[in-house]
Amino acid sequence: MTQFTDLGLAEPLLRALTQEGYVTPTPIQAQAIPPLLQNRDLLGIAQTGTGKTAAFALPILNHFLKNPRKPNPKTARALILAPTRELALQIAASFRAYGKFTGFRVAIVIGGVSAGPQVAAMSGGLDVLVATPGRLLDHMSTGAVRMNETEILVLDEADHMLDLGFVVPIRKILQKIPKARQSLFFSATMPREIAALASEMLTNPVEVKVAPVAATADRVAQEAYLVESGGKPALLVELLKRPGFSRSIVFTRTKRGADKVAKHCEAAGITAAAIHGNKSQNQRQRALDDFKKGKTSVLVATDIAARGIDIDSVSHVVNFDLPEVPEAYVHRIGRTARAGKEGIAISLCAPDERALLRAVEKLTRQTLPLIDRRGTLPMSAAPVNSVDTRGARGGQRQNQPRPPRRDNARPEARGGQRQEPRGEQHGGPRAEARPKLSHTRRPFPGGAASARPRPTSA
Repeated sequence: MTQFTDLGLAEPLLRALTQEGYVTPTPIQAQAIPPLLQNRDLLGIAQTGTGKTAAFALPILNHFLKNPRKPNPKTARALILAPTRELALQIAASFRAYGKFTGFRVAIVIGGVSAGPQVAAMSGGLDVLVATPGRLLDHMSTGAVRMNETEILVLDEADHMLDLGFVVPIRKILQKIPKARQSLFFSATMPREIAALASEMLTNPVEVKVAPVAATADRVAQEAYLVESGGKPALLVELLKRPGFSRSIVFTRTKRGADKVAKHCEAAGITAAAIHGNKSQNQRQRALDDFKKGKTSVLVATDIAARGIDIDSVSHVVNFDLPEVPEAYVHRIGRTARAGKEGIAISLCAPDERALLRAVEKLTRQTLPLIDRRGTLPMSAAPVNSVDTRGARGGQRQNQPRPPRRDNARPEARGGQRQEPRGEQHGGPRAEARPKLSHTRRPFPGGAASARPRPTSA
């Protein structure tokens, strides 16, 4: 069996790996590290949680040890591009852990935090710069950093870059990096646009595949519950209170939905926190830290966090909303069963989400056990629409169905004045008298004089 000591890594790296408890490389590490030590370009196709970070970080640090030079001011010898802040922080932490005995300088450039410290960190030159594309372009435009001396480029989670609309910014960055470089390209799936980007970026690459495209983690047990939309909150609470749900991540489709689900859990006595793109970086980091330390047992997240959360011992992943893009399902459930452990993934499927479930099953080539819980759960104590997180992509406001209009009546004019029935306007028979209604309250089907609930935003 291959061990890290068999791969030809420098002694300071082996010492750090020993302290981290690493002995046997994962399949992608065993296959990727040898060609990368020979300065080959690499195309790595592997699902999340397979150890990709060490697969590229160790060869990069090894290259710097064998080819030492001080980076010039405002330059970086290696650039690692990541789609999310959380993933960038995770990658930087791994570089620091593996390179603890090397003295190499590592910095992070991400949005959501002050740019000043980032500019100061880059001013003296860096060995490794980990960045999200948008914030890096901002710094490049101001001259705070130059990419003209970059020797190694890594694009991590490339398919997620596509999902977040980063392909154009990435191409702009590529134009500023020397063509004579080593390039590493990692992706869990390989859609057509990503394959095209890989062909532009790589030269005669070694291709490493450690899992079929769109395969789910082997150690994740998966099942789905068929439940009415209004019953999802009650079912979620029931599940989270079961024994064994020690550390769970719940995924919603929208940011607002994540906040509402977290509040619903808290109201039921379950410690929870939400993480999504509208949170500041400090809020996101605090939520992650509390989750890691066990201060909260549930982390509610949108897909922006699906690949940036690397936390051991996540027992369950719950899809409160099924994703609109089936590939996101693979990355969501990859948050559990990490580091060789087992995990459970549960999806709550409303009747109008059956097509999304079928898309997931088609992509993963498996049929999920489906448990029918329709009609067996009380509706949530909160109004259904206050927790129902389904909606159009991009957070567009989605109107609820309007109550049927009364026969022989027209809508009220602006300002609450009721128009006369059409027959009276044209000299027809007088309509039957109706009681006047306040312009601030209108009858609502199923209840007298209750204000119509506002539509929820997605």
